[in-house]
Amino acid sequence: MPGPLVLSPINELNERSREIFRLIVDGYVATGEPIGSRTLSRRLGQNLSPATIRNVMADLEEAGLLYAPHTSAGRLPTELGLRLFVHGLLEIGGLAEDERRSIESLCVARGKSLPQALEEATSALSGLSHCAGIVVVPNQDRPLKHIEFVNLGPGRALVVLVTEDGLVENRVIEVPPGLPPAALISAGNYLNARLIGRTIEEARSEIEQEIASNKVQLDELTSKLVAAGLANWAGGDEGSALIVRGQANLLEDVTALADLERLRTLFEMLETRETMLRLLDASKQGEGVQIFIGAENRLFGVAGCSMVIAPYQNSREQIVGAIGVIGPTRINYARIIPMVDYTAKMIGRLIG
Repeated sequence: MPGPLVLSPINELNERSREIFRLIVDGYVATGEPIGSRTLSRRLGQNLSPATIRNVMADLEEAGLLYAPHTSAGRLPTELGLRLFVHGLLEIGGLAEDERRSIESLCVARGKSLPQALEEATSALSGLSHCAGIVVVPNQDRPLKHIEFVNLGPGRALVVLVTEDGLVENRVIEVPPGLPPAALISAGNYLNARLIGRTIEEARSEIEQEIASNKVQLDELTSKLVAAGLANWAGGDEGSALIVRGQANLLEDVTALADLERLRTLFEMLETRETMLRLLDASKQGEGVQIFIGAENRLFGVAGCSMVIAPYQNSREQIVGAIGVIGPTRINYARIIPMVDYTAKMIGRLIG
């Protein structure tokens, strides 16, 4: 997050300049339109003439906080201005009771897998914020109760994992050709004997050493099956996935071809694993909600978008994923920041 030096221009503004700047940003968030001195004069109601307000606006423009689009007499906040506003002047609102209940109702497992619960929470966040919702889903690192291999036909099998807390995860893996049903049973029995009450990550190196040193009597095909199952389910952030919902919300305000091209680039970047890992890394950079605005956001290198994202933790207080929204730079930060924060905390309770 920006440090004190970045916030100093806001802190140095006098009360009148701060109020004018706040009104311009509020108007931008509400309508996306520039606001002129006459409109500001009416809203301020402090007997300030349009000429006086224009002088203040000129000072704010010189400070790099405002700019005049085209030949308009009105002003809009720059991305720097927005960032400084969010970190220095924004008054964060509270969640409405119906928003709180909506998030709580969807952040409940109710027999669903963790990815399913996260997907529903992301869709809810997208709907409430009118932005695209994003979530980094962690790979499962939970103590296990049962593991089973189910034959799906030539070259494919389903791995079924049941955690101690009742979550069920399924994943299809490739298996050696000609694998007999007995190998599936042997692999399941072998892993159950070593994994129950432990996470895959905790038991992985021990199992791999056993197989490598031939300490256990597993035939070659069963060994390959065990290895394939472990490789598919272990592996830190690399085993994570990125879910994006509500991309259509970002198209609502598109009026120019350049905006459409920008969003196309953004959607393409959201498809890449590198972006997912950067999202997770970005969410770990500080405490709580992280805010990235416009071109200063190196995450995507796409101007005109903002991201509000918060990490969520497992029962051991380790950051395992992140959830948030991506939208235009004029998203309603005061409303969305507490929304993202509360959703992340609810997911933490679900995982914990």
